[in-house]
Amino acid sequence: MARTPLSVDQPCRSALGCGIEVWDNSKMTGSPMQMATSEECGGEHDAVTHPVGPLGALARRLEQEHARGSKDREPEYIEQQIAKIRALTAYFSPTVRGLEYLPSEGPALVIGNHNAAFYMPDTWVTALAIVDRRGTAHPAYTLTYDLLFALPLVGTFLRRIGAIPAASEDAAQALAEGALVLDYPGGDWEACRPWSERNRIDFGGRSGFARLALQTGVPIVPVVAHGSHDSVVVLARGDRIARWLGLPGMHIKVFPILLGPLGITTAVLPPLPLPSSITVEFLPPITWPDLGPEAADDPDIVTRCADQVIEAMQEALDRLRVERAHPVLRGYANLARRLVRR
Repeated sequence: MARTPLSVDQPCRSALGCGIEVWDNSKMTGSPMQMATSEECGGEHDAVTHPVGPLGALARRLEQEHARGSKDREPEYIEQQIAKIRALTAYFSPTVRGLEYLPSEGPALVIGNHNAAFYMPDTWVTALAIVDRRGTAHPAYTLTYDLLFALPLVGTFLRRIGAIPAASEDAAQALAEGALVLDYPGGDWEACRPWSERNRIDFGGRSGFARLALQTGVPIVPVVAHGSHDSVVVLARGDRIARWLGLPGMHIKVFPILLGPLGITTAVLPPLPLPSSITVEFLPPITWPDLGPEAADDPDIVTRCADQVIEAMQEALDRLRVERAHPVLRGYANLARRLVRR
């Protein structure tokens, strides 16, 4: 399999799980630590203040993290964390379907819809399902929210469990070496979409995942989560607030406004997630055997391939919305049953 690393000439919409399209430093004036225009961060015309002080230091640390490789994954450490993660995700009474569609070995690009802001419980459910199917010895990586790698201890933990900074170029290399890569192209844009849009697949126009699949010749395995975004009531993405705070300089485009039991709040003081019952469903792999790596250079082909994946995921989500209706009520009922058994 030919290794085709991604180019830094591709524009970035990088954030939670958006690791295919990398940060384009050429569109910044001076260093990445200076001011960018809002056209690079959402299309509007408000000026974006670049982070200073502690946020500026965090941004600089983030840039340093991007220069690191992705070889810190430790299978033994992952084994030690599995029971803890299962215990946490049990709160959402998860159900996994279609795991037989996930290849038990070899490279695969798993593409999911991103939910529930920074809680993202479906991501952990999906990761556990991948471990159940393929074990921990076979390499698997998750493209993860860039900023988390700049946080002390958190970044180390993420790397040890196989996370890759979303704006890195490591995804192509991992696939070329036969690994599985889990990616959420919608990033923070989708994860922080309003609650009223919870049953909508929204990648924000990103198609880089299809380009990567065409470049490397690996299958795309769509995975759709339902019920996860019901667990957090997002009123608005808060993208204007994010620009005012200078967060786009750290590849963050949102500052979600949330509704909790005490009223309206923000990401600074988020409410605990509701025990919404989560369903994760893997779909049949999608491949384009008649297209070679050169197709990745044709924007029209890339867009058509990306649309095919998104349409399949939206159809599945629409079906799950009917089959698995009222996930919050079902989640509370499941919790009550477990309490009664005790």
